[in-house]
Amino acid sequence: MSEPEPTEPAEEAEAPVPLTAPADGVPPVSVYANEIAEAAEFLGSGHGPFAVDAERASGFRYSNRAYLIQIRRAGAGTVLIDPVSHGRDPLATLRPVAEVLDEDEWILHAADQDLPCLAELGIRPPALYDTELAGRLAGFDKVNLATMVQRLLGLGLAKGHGAADWSKRPLPDAWLNYAALDVEVLLELRVAIAAELEAQNKTGWAAEEFEHLRTYEAAPTRRDRWRRTSGIHKVRTPRALAEVRELWQVRDHIARRRDIAPGRVLPDSAIVEAALADPKTVEELVALPVFGGPKQRRSAQTWLDALEAGRTTADPPQRNEPQNGPPPAVRWSKRKPEAAARLEAARAGLAALSERVNVPAENLASPDLVRRLCWDWAATEDPASAIEEFLRAGGARRWQRELVVPVLTAALTAAPDPGADPD
Repeated sequence: MSEPEPTEPAEEAEAPVPLTAPADGVPPVSVYANEIAEAAEFLGSGHGPFAVDAERASGFRYSNRAYLIQIRRAGAGTVLIDPVSHGRDPLATLRPVAEVLDEDEWILHAADQDLPCLAELGIRPPALYDTELAGRLAGFDKVNLATMVQRLLGLGLAKGHGAADWSKRPLPDAWLNYAALDVEVLLELRVAIAAELEAQNKTGWAAEEFEHLRTYEAAPTRRDRWRRTSGIHKVRTPRALAEVRELWQVRDHIARRRDIAPGRVLPDSAIVEAALADPKTVEELVALPVFGGPKQRRSAQTWLDALEAGRTTADPPQRNEPQNGPPPAVRWSKRKPEAAARLEAARAGLAALSERVNVPAENLASPDLVRRLCWDWAATEDPASAIEEFLRAGGARRWQRELVVPVLTAALTAAPDPGADPD
Protein backbone atom coordinates (compact mmCIF):
# COMPACT_ATOMS: atom_id res chain seq x y z
CA MET A 1 0.00 0.00 0.00
CA SER A 2 1.16 3.56 -0.57
CA GLU A 3 2.25 5.59 2.41
CA PRO A 4 0.67 8.98 3.05
CA GLU A 5 2.12 12.09 1.53
CA PRO A 6 4.03 14.24 4.03
CA THR A 7 2.24 17.45 4.79
CA GLU A 8 3.21 20.64 6.50
CA PRO A 9 1.68 21.05 9.97
CA ALA A 10 -1.35 23.28 9.98
CA GLU A 11 -0.72 26.69 11.48
CA GLU A 12 -2.49 27.43 14.72
CA ALA A 13 -4.85 30.38 14.75
CA GLU A 14 -3.08 33.38 16.24
CA ALA A 15 -6.19 34.98 17.69
CA PRO A 16 -8.92 32.38 18.27
CA VAL A 17 -12.49 33.60 18.51
CA PRO A 18 -13.64 32.98 22.09
CA LEU A 19 -16.46 30.45 22.35
CA THR A 20 -18.08 31.12 25.70
CA ALA A 21 -21.69 30.02 25.20
CA PRO A 22 -23.65 27.75 22.84
CA ALA A 23 -25.06 29.55 19.81
CA ASP A 24 -28.62 28.56 20.70
CA GLY A 25 -28.18 28.94 24.44
CA VAL A 26 -27.96 26.20 27.06
CA PRO A 27 -30.86 23.75 26.66
CA PRO A 28 -32.80 22.58 29.71
CA VAL A 29 -31.77 19.27 31.24
CA SER A 30 -34.15 16.42 30.40
CA VAL A 31 -34.68 14.64 33.72
CA TYR A 32 -38.00 12.81 33.68
CA ALA A 33 -39.08 10.00 31.36
CA ASN A 34 -41.44 12.20 29.33
CA GLU A 35 -38.73 14.86 28.91
CA ILE A 36 -36.20 12.27 27.78
CA ALA A 37 -38.69 10.88 25.27
CA GLU A 38 -39.26 14.41 23.94
CA ALA A 39 -35.48 14.92 23.69
CA ALA A 40 -35.19 11.71 21.66
CA GLU A 41 -37.99 12.83 19.35
CA PHE A 42 -36.26 16.19 18.96
CA LEU A 43 -33.00 14.49 17.96
CA GLY A 44 -34.92 12.30 15.53
CA SER A 45 -36.09 15.40 13.69
CA GLY A 46 -32.50 16.24 12.79
CA HIS A 47 -30.19 14.65 10.24
CA GLY A 48 -26.69 13.25 9.99
CA PRO A 49 -24.30 12.08 12.73
CA PHE A 50 -24.57 12.77 16.44
CA ALA A 51 -22.01 14.63 18.53
CA VAL A 52 -21.96 12.80 21.87
CA ASP A 53 -20.28 13.40 25.22
CA ALA A 54 -20.78 12.26 28.81
CA GLU A 55 -19.73 13.63 32.17
CA ARG A 56 -18.67 11.39 35.04
CA ALA A 57 -17.59 12.05 38.62
CA SER A 58 -14.13 10.50 38.61
CA GLY A 59 -12.30 11.30 41.81
CA PHE A 60 -15.59 11.70 43.68
CA ARG A 61 -17.50 8.48 43.05
CA TYR A 62 -16.47 4.80 43.01
CA SER A 63 -18.50 4.03 39.92
CA ASN A 64 -17.65 5.26 36.44
CA ARG A 65 -21.28 5.94 35.56
CA ALA A 66 -22.45 8.84 33.43
CA TYR A 67 -24.11 11.70 35.29
CA LEU A 68 -24.92 13.83 32.25
CA ILE A 69 -25.17 13.04 28.54
CA GLN A 70 -24.83 15.72 25.88
CA ILE A 71 -25.96 15.13 22.30
CA ARG A 72 -26.04 17.46 19.30
CA ARG A 73 -27.34 16.86 15.78
CA ALA A 74 -27.64 19.06 12.73
CA GLY A 75 -31.18 20.30 12.22
CA ALA A 76 -32.07 19.59 15.84
CA GLY A 77 -29.53 21.25 18.11
CA THR A 78 -28.31 20.12 21.52
CA VAL A 79 -30.00 18.15 24.28
CA LEU A 80 -28.76 17.51 27.82
CA ILE A 81 -29.97 14.33 29.49
CA ASP A 82 -29.81 13.35 33.15
CA PRO A 83 -29.30 9.55 33.15
CA VAL A 84 -29.57 9.01 36.91
CA SER A 85 -32.45 8.56 39.35
CA HIS A 86 -34.59 6.48 37.00
CA GLY A 87 -35.47 3.73 39.45
CA ARG A 88 -34.64 0.11 38.89
CA ASP A 89 -34.84 0.22 35.11
CA PRO A 90 -32.95 3.26 33.78
CA LEU A 91 -32.39 1.44 30.48
CA ALA A 92 -36.14 1.52 29.80
CA THR A 93 -36.27 5.27 30.45
CA LEU A 94 -33.31 5.91 28.19
CA ARG A 95 -34.38 3.48 25.47
CA PRO A 96 -35.87 6.21 23.20
CA VAL A 97 -32.49 7.94 23.20
CA ALA A 98 -30.66 4.68 22.51
CA GLU A 99 -32.97 3.97 19.59
CA VAL A 100 -32.55 7.35 17.92
CA LEU A 101 -28.77 7.24 18.45
CA ASP A 102 -28.74 3.96 16.56
CA GLU A 103 -29.68 5.81 13.37
CA ASP A 104 -26.29 7.27 12.50
CA GLU A 105 -22.62 7.70 13.35
CA TRP A 106 -21.45 9.08 16.69
CA ILE A 107 -18.73 11.70 16.95
CA LEU A 108 -16.84 11.73 20.25
CA HIS A 109 -13.56 13.14 21.50
CA ALA A 110 -11.57 10.48 23.39
CA ALA A 111 -14.31 7.92 22.88
CA ASP A 112 -12.66 5.26 25.03
CA GLN A 113 -13.48 7.36 28.09
CA ASP A 114 -17.20 7.66 27.40
CA LEU A 115 -18.20 4.45 25.61
CA PRO A 116 -18.10 2.20 28.73
CA CYS A 117 -20.39 4.40 30.83
CA LEU A 118 -22.83 4.81 27.94
CA ALA A 119 -22.85 1.06 27.28
CA GLU A 120 -23.93 0.56 30.91
CA LEU A 121 -27.07 2.48 29.95
CA GLY A 122 -27.73 0.37 26.88
CA ILE A 123 -26.50 3.10 24.53
CA ARG A 124 -23.99 1.90 21.90
CA PRO A 125 -22.88 3.45 18.61
CA PRO A 126 -23.63 1.82 15.24
CA ALA A 127 -20.61 3.67 13.83
CA LEU A 128 -17.95 5.86 15.44
CA TYR A 129 -15.65 8.79 14.70
CA ASP A 130 -13.16 9.78 17.41
CA THR A 131 -11.73 13.24 16.80
CA GLU A 132 -8.95 12.80 19.37
CA LEU A 133 -7.75 9.56 17.78
CA ALA A 134 -8.04 11.21 14.38
CA GLY A 135 -5.75 13.97 15.62
CA ARG A 136 -3.16 11.39 16.68
CA LEU A 137 -3.27 9.74 13.28
CA ALA A 138 -2.86 13.16 11.67
CA GLY A 139 0.34 13.63 13.66
CA PHE A 140 -0.88 16.48 15.84
CA ASP A 141 1.37 16.97 18.85
CA LYS A 142 -1.54 18.08 21.04
CA VAL A 143 -4.93 16.42 20.70
CA ASN A 144 -6.98 17.79 23.57
CA LEU A 145 -10.31 19.23 22.46
CA ALA A 146 -9.50 22.90 23.09
CA THR A 147 -6.23 22.75 21.14
CA MET A 148 -7.74 20.94 18.18
CA VAL A 149 -10.72 23.30 18.06
CA GLN A 150 -8.37 26.29 18.02
CA ARG A 151 -6.07 24.75 15.43
CA LEU A 152 -8.72 23.58 12.99
CA LEU A 153 -11.67 25.90 13.62
CA GLY A 154 -10.01 29.04 14.97
CA LEU A 155 -12.19 29.00 18.08
CA GLY A 156 -11.14 29.33 21.70
CA LEU A 157 -12.78 27.05 24.28
CA ALA A 158 -12.53 28.29 27.83
CA LYS A 159 -11.26 25.90 30.48
CA GLY A 160 -14.18 23.96 31.82
CA HIS A 161 -15.39 21.74 34.62
CA GLY A 162 -14.45 18.29 33.33
CA ALA A 163 -12.92 17.31 36.68
CA ALA A 164 -15.92 18.50 38.70
CA ASP A 165 -18.28 16.34 40.75
CA TRP A 166 -20.99 15.77 38.15
CA SER A 167 -23.02 13.72 40.61
CA LYS A 168 -23.93 17.00 42.29
CA ARG A 169 -27.57 18.07 42.01
CA PRO A 170 -28.70 20.54 40.88
CA LEU A 171 -25.92 21.08 38.36
CA PRO A 172 -24.69 24.70 38.33
CA ASP A 173 -25.51 26.79 35.27
CA ALA A 174 -21.81 27.30 34.48
CA TRP A 175 -21.29 23.53 34.36
CA LEU A 176 -24.22 23.04 32.00
CA ASN A 177 -22.84 25.78 29.74
CA TYR A 178 -19.50 23.93 29.66
CA ALA A 179 -21.23 20.61 28.95
CA ALA A 180 -23.20 22.04 26.03
CA LEU A 181 -20.07 23.63 24.57
CA ASP A 182 -18.31 20.24 24.54
CA VAL A 183 -20.59 19.05 21.72
CA GLU A 184 -21.18 22.47 20.14
CA VAL A 185 -18.24 22.14 17.76
CA LEU A 186 -17.79 18.37 17.37
CA LEU A 187 -19.73 18.19 14.10
CA GLU A 188 -17.56 20.87 12.52
CA LEU A 189 -14.40 19.42 14.06
CA ARG A 190 -15.13 16.05 12.50
CA VAL A 191 -15.36 17.64 9.05
CA ALA A 192 -12.10 19.53 9.54
CA ILE A 193 -10.01 16.65 10.87
CA ALA A 194 -11.47 14.28 8.26
CA ALA A 195 -10.23 16.66 5.56
CA GLU A 196 -6.80 16.65 7.20
CA LEU A 197 -6.68 12.85 7.20
CA GLU A 198 -7.86 12.71 3.59
CA ALA A 199 -5.06 15.07 2.58
CA GLN A 200 -2.59 12.70 4.26
CA ASN A 201 -4.12 9.54 2.70
CA LYS A 202 -5.04 8.22 6.16
CA THR A 203 -8.81 8.01 5.89
CA GLY A 204 -8.74 4.22 5.61
CA TRP A 205 -6.43 3.93 8.60
CA ALA A 206 -8.81 5.99 10.70
CA ALA A 207 -11.83 3.91 9.64
CA GLU A 208 -10.09 0.73 10.85
CA GLU A 209 -9.11 2.36 14.13
CA PHE A 210 -12.62 3.65 14.82
CA GLU A 211 -14.21 0.29 14.15
CA HIS A 212 -11.67 -1.44 16.37
CA LEU A 213 -12.42 1.04 19.15
CA ARG A 214 -16.17 0.65 18.71
CA THR A 215 -16.09 -3.14 19.00
CA TYR A 216 -13.19 -3.55 21.44
CA GLU A 217 -13.84 -5.48 24.63
CA ALA A 218 -11.03 -5.40 27.15
CA ALA A 219 -10.01 -8.72 28.64
CA PRO A 220 -10.35 -8.86 32.42
CA THR A 221 -7.04 -8.09 34.08
CA ARG A 222 -5.52 -10.62 36.45
CA ARG A 223 -3.29 -8.04 38.09
CA ASP A 224 -3.70 -7.49 41.82
CA ARG A 225 -5.25 -4.03 41.85
CA TRP A 226 -4.02 -3.31 45.35
CA ARG A 227 -0.47 -3.33 43.99
CA ARG A 228 -1.29 -0.06 42.22
CA THR A 229 -1.36 1.73 45.58
CA SER A 230 0.70 4.88 45.18
CA GLY A 231 3.94 4.66 47.16
CA ILE A 232 3.85 0.86 47.50
CA HIS A 233 7.48 0.73 46.33
CA LYS A 234 8.41 1.82 49.86
CA VAL A 235 6.89 -1.37 51.29
CA ARG A 236 9.40 -4.23 51.18
CA THR A 237 8.42 -6.99 53.60
CA PRO A 238 5.70 -9.63 53.05
CA ARG A 239 4.05 -8.62 56.32
CA ALA A 240 3.78 -4.96 55.32
CA LEU A 241 2.58 -5.89 51.84
CA ALA A 242 -0.14 -8.04 53.41
CA GLU A 243 -1.21 -5.05 55.49
CA VAL A 244 -1.39 -2.87 52.38
CA ARG A 245 -3.50 -5.53 50.71
CA GLU A 246 -5.93 -5.82 53.65
CA LEU A 247 -6.28 -2.06 54.09
CA TRP A 248 -6.84 -1.64 50.34
CA GLN A 249 -9.50 -4.35 50.23
CA VAL A 250 -11.40 -2.97 53.25
CA ARG A 251 -11.23 0.52 51.75
CA ASP A 252 -12.45 -0.79 48.39
CA HIS A 253 -15.42 -2.52 50.03
CA ILE A 254 -16.41 0.68 51.86
CA ALA A 255 -15.95 2.83 48.75
CA ARG A 256 -17.99 0.48 46.58
CA ARG A 257 -20.82 0.28 49.12
CA ARG A 258 -20.98 4.05 49.56
CA ASP A 259 -20.14 4.89 45.92
CA ILE A 260 -17.28 7.15 46.97
CA ALA A 261 -13.87 7.37 45.31
CA PRO A 262 -11.51 5.16 47.36
CA GLY A 263 -9.04 7.97 47.90
CA ARG A 264 -11.76 9.94 49.67
CA VAL A 265 -12.29 7.08 52.09
CA LEU A 266 -8.60 6.71 52.88
CA PRO A 267 -5.66 8.12 50.87
CA ASP A 268 -3.07 5.77 49.44
CA SER A 269 -0.42 7.60 51.43
CA ALA A 270 -2.20 6.67 54.67
CA ILE A 271 -2.33 2.99 53.68
CA VAL A 272 1.41 2.91 53.00
CA GLU A 273 2.23 4.87 56.17
CA ALA A 274 0.17 2.52 58.33
CA ALA A 275 1.79 -0.56 56.79
CA LEU A 276 5.26 0.87 57.45
CA ALA A 277 4.48 1.99 61.00
CA ASP A 278 2.57 -1.21 61.89
CA PRO A 279 0.57 0.23 64.84
CA LYS A 280 -0.80 -2.33 67.29
CA THR A 281 -3.32 -0.16 69.16
CA VAL A 282 -5.89 2.48 68.30
CA GLU A 283 -3.75 5.04 70.11
CA GLU A 284 -0.73 4.21 67.96
CA LEU A 285 -2.84 4.31 64.80
CA VAL A 286 -4.46 7.69 65.43
CA ALA A 287 -1.05 9.12 66.22
CA LEU A 288 -0.32 8.85 62.51
CA PRO A 289 -1.17 12.13 60.69
CA VAL A 290 -4.10 11.09 58.47
CA PHE A 291 -5.63 8.74 61.02
CA GLY A 292 -5.74 11.47 63.65
CA GLY A 293 -8.59 13.34 61.97
CA PRO A 294 -12.18 13.01 63.24
CA LYS A 295 -13.37 10.92 60.28
CA GLN A 296 -10.57 8.38 60.54
CA ARG A 297 -10.79 8.23 64.34
CA ARG A 298 -14.35 6.96 63.97
CA SER A 299 -13.10 4.17 61.70
CA ALA A 300 -9.90 3.47 63.61
CA GLN A 301 -10.94 0.02 64.77
CA THR A 302 -11.87 -0.96 61.22
CA TRP A 303 -8.41 -0.03 59.97
CA LEU A 304 -6.72 -1.64 62.97
CA ASP A 305 -8.57 -4.90 62.29
CA ALA A 306 -7.36 -4.79 58.67
CA LEU A 307 -3.78 -4.33 59.83
CA GLU A 308 -4.12 -7.26 62.20
CA ALA A 309 -5.53 -9.43 59.42
CA GLY A 310 -2.52 -8.59 57.26
CA ARG A 311 -0.10 -9.15 60.12
CA THR A 312 -1.45 -12.64 60.90
CA THR A 313 -2.35 -13.89 57.42
CA ALA A 314 -1.20 -17.34 56.44
CA ASP A 315 -0.95 -16.21 52.81
CA PRO A 316 1.34 -13.15 52.61
CA PRO A 317 1.86 -11.82 49.08
CA GLN A 318 5.12 -12.08 47.20
CA ARG A 319 7.11 -8.91 46.99
CA ASN A 320 7.04 -9.02 43.20
CA GLU A 321 3.79 -9.66 41.39
CA PRO A 322 3.82 -12.83 39.26
CA GLN A 323 4.58 -11.82 35.69
CA ASN A 324 2.02 -12.21 32.93
CA GLY A 325 4.34 -11.76 30.02
CA PRO A 326 7.95 -10.62 29.73
CA PRO A 327 9.74 -8.84 32.58
CA PRO A 328 10.37 -5.07 32.48
CA ALA A 329 12.59 -4.22 29.54
CA VAL A 330 15.28 -2.70 31.79
CA ARG A 331 16.10 -6.22 32.98
CA TRP A 332 16.43 -7.79 29.55
CA SER A 333 20.10 -7.01 28.95
CA LYS A 334 21.13 -9.34 31.79
CA ARG A 335 18.40 -11.97 31.58
CA LYS A 336 18.03 -12.29 27.82
CA PRO A 337 20.45 -10.00 25.94
CA GLU A 338 19.41 -11.26 22.51
CA ALA A 339 15.83 -10.14 23.25
CA ALA A 340 17.14 -6.75 24.41
CA ALA A 341 18.97 -6.37 21.10
CA ARG A 342 15.81 -7.26 19.17
CA LEU A 343 13.75 -4.76 21.15
CA GLU A 344 16.29 -1.99 20.60
CA ALA A 345 16.29 -2.67 16.85
CA ALA A 346 12.47 -2.84 16.74
CA ARG A 347 12.08 0.43 18.62
CA ALA A 348 14.56 2.16 16.34
CA GLY A 349 12.75 0.89 13.25
CA LEU A 350 9.35 1.94 14.56
CA ALA A 351 10.68 5.37 15.53
CA ALA A 352 11.92 5.88 11.98
CA LEU A 353 8.58 4.70 10.57
CA SER A 354 6.73 7.01 12.96
CA GLU A 355 8.76 9.95 11.70
CA ARG A 356 8.12 8.99 8.09
CA VAL A 357 4.35 8.59 8.29
CA ASN A 358 3.80 11.20 11.03
CA VAL A 359 1.96 8.88 13.42
CA PRO A 360 3.04 8.20 17.03
CA ALA A 361 4.89 4.90 17.36
CA GLU A 362 2.43 3.64 19.98
CA ASN A 363 -0.38 4.06 17.43
CA LEU A 364 1.54 2.06 14.85
CA ALA A 365 1.96 -0.96 17.13
CA SER A 366 1.05 -1.64 20.73
CA PRO A 367 4.26 -1.29 22.79
CA ASP A 368 3.25 -4.31 24.88
CA LEU A 369 2.71 -6.39 21.75
CA VAL A 370 6.15 -5.39 20.43
CA ARG A 371 7.80 -6.32 23.73
CA ARG A 372 6.12 -9.73 23.77
CA LEU A 373 7.15 -10.36 20.17
CA CYS A 374 10.79 -9.46 20.83
CA TRP A 375 10.95 -11.52 24.04
CA ASP A 376 9.39 -14.68 22.60
CA TRP A 377 10.85 -14.49 19.09
CA ALA A 378 12.36 -17.64 17.61
CA ALA A 379 13.96 -17.84 14.18
CA THR A 380 11.71 -19.22 11.45
CA GLU A 381 11.92 -19.82 7.71
CA ASP A 382 9.18 -17.24 7.04
CA PRO A 383 9.62 -14.50 9.66
CA ALA A 384 7.30 -12.02 7.95
CA SER A 385 4.38 -14.45 8.03
CA ALA A 386 5.11 -15.33 11.66
CA ILE A 387 5.18 -11.68 12.65
CA GLU A 388 2.02 -10.98 10.65
CA GLU A 389 0.17 -13.76 12.46
CA PHE A 390 1.48 -12.70 15.87
CA LEU A 391 0.31 -9.13 15.35
CA ARG A 392 -3.05 -10.24 13.97
CA ALA A 393 -3.65 -12.47 17.01
CA GLY A 394 -2.71 -9.53 19.24
CA GLY A 395 -5.35 -7.27 17.69
CA ALA A 396 -3.21 -5.20 15.33
CA ARG A 397 -5.28 -3.73 12.52
CA ARG A 398 -4.60 -4.41 8.83
CA TRP A 399 -3.14 -0.96 8.13
CA GLN A 400 -0.79 -1.34 11.09
CA ARG A 401 0.40 -4.76 9.97
CA GLU A 402 1.03 -3.55 6.43
CA LEU A 403 3.30 -0.82 7.76
CA VAL A 404 5.10 -2.49 10.64
CA VAL A 405 5.59 -6.11 9.52
CA PRO A 406 8.44 -5.19 7.12
CA VAL A 407 10.02 -2.98 9.79
CA LEU A 408 9.80 -5.62 12.52
CA THR A 409 10.94 -8.37 10.17
CA ALA A 410 14.08 -6.41 9.37
CA ALA A 411 14.67 -5.63 13.04
CA LEU A 412 14.20 -9.16 14.34
CA THR A 413 16.22 -10.87 11.64
CA ALA A 414 19.08 -8.37 11.61
CA ALA A 415 19.45 -7.69 15.35
CA PRO A 416 22.89 -8.96 16.42
CA ASP A 417 23.17 -11.71 19.00
CA PRO A 418 25.14 -10.15 21.89
CA GLY A 419 26.50 -13.57 22.81
CA ALA A 420 27.69 -14.45 19.33
CA ASP A 421 31.36 -14.55 18.35
CA PRO A 422 32.00 -11.56 16.05
CA ASP A 423 34.37 -13.73 14.06
